[in-house]
Amino acid sequence: MTTSQVTARSPLALLAAVVSVAGGALLILLLQVLPATSGISPVRRTISEYALSENKWIFDVAVLLVAFGSAIGFGALIRRKHLPALSAASVFCALWTLSLVVIVAFPKNNWAIGPSAGGTVHRIASVVAFVCLPLAVWFAAKAVFPSSPARRAVTRVLAVAALAWFGVILGAIVVSMNGGRPWWQAIPLGLVERAMALTGLIALASLLIPPRVVAPVPDEALRVAS
Repeated sequence: MTTSQVTARSPLALLAAVVSVAGGALLILLLQVLPATSGISPVRRTISEYALSENKWIFDVAVLLVAFGSAIGFGALIRRKHLPALSAASVFCALWTLSLVVIVAFPKNNWAIGPSAGGTVHRIASVVAFVCLPLAVWFAAKAVFPSSPARRAVTRVLAVAALAWFGVILGAIVVSMNGGRPWWQAIPLGLVERAMALTGLIALASLLIPPRVVAPVPDEALRVAS
């Protein structure tokens, strides 16, 4: 496959990645209005709470769509030579994607029943995912937008905003450790987590949306032009 063919096909892969990520996000939003999960508070309950309902399969599909879109999106950036196959961005993206799969494989713990090993794995994977996504976007932005400072700045601001939401959770934990209320009660945890996830996914979309679609150039034309 020639370089021109890769350049032409990669934008389609990037668009497919954005559609996949957006589809997963929309399914999560849908869960909030479906009867079986509409009673879950988006302010106090985390997103993973949906996995404890009969709509678990929708939650799983949504998370896997986001993981799939992230993988093919960063894969397209690597094929376009925007990112090295081994870089900080690709490593953090791999951790983000793998963490999403782990989140599906090990559902959130039902604390009404008691702690579990699977619930602990889920919690760790959630933390890794929320931290690694904005870091992947931050490190990738410079390489993906070397001559587009405006897009690079917007993408990085979104990545920092996603990390800032995680900082709110860390702050609540610190306050709790110093005699404050339990950290999950000190803040609207569900709202903060949803804001963090939404900001991170918007940052990812900002990174993956191709600036334009380049039509394939025949090899013969390239030889004539050269």
